Amino acid sequence: MAAPKKGRSASAQSKPGRSLALILIAIVALTGGMFASGHTTPRLGIDLAGGTSITLRAVPEAGQENAINKTNMDTAVSIMERRVNGLGVQEAEVQTQGDRNIIVNIPKGTNSKQARDQVGTTAKLYFRPVLTTEVSGGAAPPTPTPSASNSPADKNSGDKATDKNSGDKATPTPSGSPTTQGRAVTDALKATPTPTPTPTPSTSPGGAPSGDESKLQAQYAALDCTKAAVRAKAGEGARPSDPTVACGKNSQGQWQKYILGPAAVDGTDIDKAQAVINTQAGAGWTVTMNFTDAGAKKFADITGQLAQKQSPQNQFAIVLDGEVVSDPFVREALTGGNAEISGNFNQESAQSLANMLSYGALPLTFKEDSVTTVTAALGGDQLQAGLIAGAIGLALVVLYLLVYYRGLSFIAILSLLVSAALTYTIMSLLGPAIGFALNLPAVCGAIVAIGITADSFIVYFERVRDEIREGRSLRPAVERAWPRARRTILVSDFVSFLAAAVLFIVSVGKVKGFAFTLGLTTLLDVVVVFLFTKPLLTLMARRRFFASGHKWSGLDPKSLGAQPPLRRTRRPAALPVDPKEA
Repeated sequence: MAAPKKGRSASAQSKPGRSLALILIAIVALTGGMFASGHTTPRLGIDLAGGTSITLRAVPEAGQENAINKTNMDTAVSIMERRVNGLGVQEAEVQTQGDRNIIVNIPKGTNSKQARDQVGTTAKLYFRPVLTTEVSGGAAPPTPTPSASNSPADKNSGDKATDKNSGDKATPTPSGSPTTQGRAVTDALKATPTPTPTPTPSTSPGGAPSGDESKLQAQYAALDCTKAAVRAKAGEGARPSDPTVACGKNSQGQWQKYILGPAAVDGTDIDKAQAVINTQAGAGWTVTMNFTDAGAKKFADITGQLAQKQSPQNQFAIVLDGEVVSDPFVREALTGGNAEISGNFNQESAQSLANMLSYGALPLTFKEDSVTTVTAALGGDQLQAGLIAGAIGLALVVLYLLVYYRGLSFIAILSLLVSAALTYTIMSLLGPAIGFALNLPAVCGAIVAIGITADSFIVYFERVRDEIREGRSLRPAVERAWPRARRTILVSDFVSFLAAAVLFIVSVGKVKGFAFTLGLTTLLDVVVVFLFTKPLLTLMARRRFFASGHKWSGLDPKSLGAQPPLRRTRRPAALPVDPKEA
């Protein structure tokens, strides 16, 4: 059994080129992916690229102190993200800090005042009847509209409304000439199901559209929901009691534009909304709504009016911050005080809609605690300072390696360069992939990682030198030192990674950037040592410069105080014993 083990070991030791080829392929692949994606530099955080950082503090309503909890804060974060995205902002960050603060980081190039107004105001959620709708920027062929009905099979689920936006049905598109469409809009405005005491929009004598109606028709005709700037201003300034225009996405991911009637139900009329899975009726994931007493009456009135109309005027739009997030239709009055929206939901989409509905009744407001603006010039100065600090740290490490390890420092420096290449390409790809942003603490984490990586090389080099001090030649010293060095490196890197993971979990804000970078570089240290440093030292041990123990190689047995070479000695033959003496 011993011979095969030695044979396999020798074979593995004689082919270090495989490991070197593997890591070279990885570097080439990552670099190619970086250039192919167009993201050739890491994404920079607010403190380096410049931008605005807004800190919002949650304030509960009177008697609702328990409203500050993780669920409500997460819901608020998701709504604020929608608001910031509605401004066309890219690479913004919205996250909780502590138990009652929300941090909004918006990069440069964004109207900071508009962003502050958007994220700091209370959400406005309304249920509005749909008067007319069509795909924005193009027409879609009419398709049958799904139906809705009461659900007696499941008394606990309440009434049911089918949500065509979450299902696989398209919205019927108005057809005919522009004149015919305009007349249809006017007729719809006349017959708007408006809750008392809100006045119904009127028309001028002779049946011609009034000035307000003509203006609304013009807004609808000009509305292009495919443009973020236009969507952000759709229905701007409209009161809850006024008809308005709005945008929303349909099930095919297309932008849809709407004319909506006056608000019939407010978000504050919702007592509770949640995503549930309906196994009894086979509807899959659904969203249930429970209304307050006042809200139940309003909802019953509006659904009763809508149920008497044809598509799309039998639909009500759930409008959050001016955007239609869902537009289910009804076939009968929903009078149970609770309702269920069903369609082609999965868990994520159902939970998202439930969160939006819950936010309309969220008993929280947010006060602006602080606003920090970092100019691009200041961010550039901080980045330059961080790079200078990193360069100084790297230079000191290289200088130490050159003075102490001499020829071995060549292997260490190449290993550092490989580690730097892997770190840079991965960070560049993680920006668009998971939204990773390189901030100043992350740069600090990368600088600290230089020392951690160099420490792994030093552990291995010292193990090799110990073997040489014991009188072994270089090639067996390299192989005998590796198992002991490997254990030490793995234990050391595990402790570093564990510390980074704990820090990432318990920390908030920018400190997470430090923890993430430290953890990433620690993992890369293991990869580089196993696939590059050790195989490269195995190859170098075959070169005369290192194998002969040149005084500049860093492995000179004389300067290391090596013992004489280990030699085996034969035991002296035992003298014959006289049987008589025995």
